[in-house]
Amino acid sequence: MPSDHSDPRSPAHDPRSWDERASAQAHAFDLIGERYDEVFPDKKGQEEHVRRLLETLPAGSRVLDLGSGTGLPTARRLVDAGMRVTGFEISERMLELARRNVPEAEFHRTDIVDLDPDGTSYDAVVAFFSLLCLPRARIPEALARVREALVPVGTLCLSMVETDLDDAPIPFLGASLRVSGYPRDELRRVVEAAGLAVEDERAVVYEPEGGDAPPETQVFLTCRRKG
Repeated sequence: MPSDHSDPRSPAHDPRSWDERASAQAHAFDLIGERYDEVFPDKKGQEEHVRRLLETLPAGSRVLDLGSGTGLPTARRLVDAGMRVTGFEISERMLELARRNVPEAEFHRTDIVDLDPDGTSYDAVVAFFSLLCLPRARIPEALARVREALVPVGTLCLSMVETDLDDAPIPFLGASLRVSGYPRDELRRVVEAAGLAVEDERAVVYEPEGGDAPPETQVFLTCRRKG
């Protein structure tokens, strides 16, 4: 991803254009579909994060997968470990793939910023590379909603690509996406300000296979709800 770039045309503060932006993001992932797992087949950092999470959760725990994509590997791994999994995703094509790959889980077409626990609390929330699809102005709000969805001292497993972007348009696997990111110190500050304590931080350099996606530094945070 390019760095030090923001787009003044971002619709983050314009509610009239937010729905159009969300529709465009969903359409991009509809176009990407199965190609995502083809270009990112080896998700060792993500799988290791899930493995460490499962060491802390008893079978039957409720886990929310935000931006669940195709359901692989995260939702599949969680279900296989006996978790009760709910996935939120904005792309109809990704939902179709996730329901096929992980029929035991529940998947809903829901935007992250529309997360409303509605009385349901989760023992853990996983958000692998989903918050980067939001403008920075909406990320604190999304994190606050995640915090409210967690049980007291519940766990958030979060990953982002380390970069300095704010709702910047980039080409990605033949589609156009708007993405955001932070240098890792700033990411920690944003997460802590949302009422989440960062308990562990790890970073890996990942090289996608083919496509137009360049090598990237992926940051994985394990966070705990405060209060």
